[in-house]
Amino acid sequence: MELNRVSNSRFNQIPMVDLKEELKLIRDPISEALSKVLDSGQYILGEKVEKLEKLIAQYIGTSYGLGVANGTDALQLSLKALNIGPGDEVITTPFTFFATGEAIAQVGAKPVFVDIEDETYNIDPFQIVDALTENTKAIIVVHLYGQAAKMKEIMEIAQTHNLRVIEDACQAIGTEYDGKKVGAIGDIGCFSFFPSKSLGAFGDAGLVVTNQKILYEKINSLRNHGSEKKYHHSSIGMNSRLDEIQAAILLVKFSYLDTFLDKRRDIARRYTESFNSLFKVPPIIENRKHTFHQYCIELDSRDELALELTNNGIDSAIYYPVPLHLQKAFQYLHYEEGNFPIAERIANRLLALPIFPMLSVQKQDYIISTVKNFLENNG
Repeated sequence: MELNRVSNSRFNQIPMVDLKEELKLIRDPISEALSKVLDSGQYILGEKVEKLEKLIAQYIGTSYGLGVANGTDALQLSLKALNIGPGDEVITTPFTFFATGEAIAQVGAKPVFVDIEDETYNIDPFQIVDALTENTKAIIVVHLYGQAAKMKEIMEIAQTHNLRVIEDACQAIGTEYDGKKVGAIGDIGCFSFFPSKSLGAFGDAGLVVTNQKILYEKINSLRNHGSEKKYHHSSIGMNSRLDEIQAAILLVKFSYLDTFLDKRRDIARRYTESFNSLFKVPPIIENRKHTFHQYCIELDSRDELALELTNNGIDSAIYYPVPLHLQKAFQYLHYEEGNFPIAERIANRLLALPIFPMLSVQKQDYIISTVKNFLENNG
């Protein structure tokens, strides 16, 4: 198939996320915040971390927040706090970043996958019940790409079967379900502040939220080597403490969060208005508020379109090309191709387009026209 290349593009390469453009807006307050941390001589679990923990907890709508080293650790610490380990099973989706399943395996528990919804690509709650065994202890719900999962149905299942619920909201800060922010609905909510996230640090960082004091106290100890008092360790924990520099950066960026999320929704709306009649676009569901960490389109010619975009100076990405049940690392679970047909089909059809707050209308129009030209010439 011959692909069309646009010559003399008005733009340099359009990335998936342009952090350099964002930095132009926030460089001065970031520099000031960093200078204050350097002058303080306090670099780990200090005043800035404590302020961020309270701010994020209040924003999400929980009683407690705990800064940790990254989103993966947030998941693992949550499992540990719920006393989940060898012999236990945790149900989750196969269509997510590897860290979701990895955290379950890291505590010695067994990841149990169930298929996803065709509409939202989130875990299908109606398949959870069939996967339950006497060893099932928890469900990890992933709010994929910033779209909330069906939390009402999932929480009803959890309550009926005495299961704990961890919300993997690493891609979904600010996302809402029935007027409540995700992360505050289950027992524990986990967030990642990886640089490309909607609220991103300048390195790895994460946060855990909960309304339960006992879980707060456990995670607070576990993130600091299982220590509640210096040099006294009541459990085997981890070194997963958020540092002051990242907290200071996140405090500055937090003030822009809702404005940036609104901008993401505006960009998503323009994409949807342009593409709605051409292929499947992310759905807008009445009782949910999408934050569009990614804007993924679904089409047969995914790989060809990705190449066309590359040839025209536009980045795109595939999230995720291999579902977790088919990953080599999980071969020991003995899943096979065909076990989760929706996840497997979607893995071959989704393509993420650039979406970030600093994406100009002109650049977005160029992306839209490039996609439309491709479809017209390769329909």
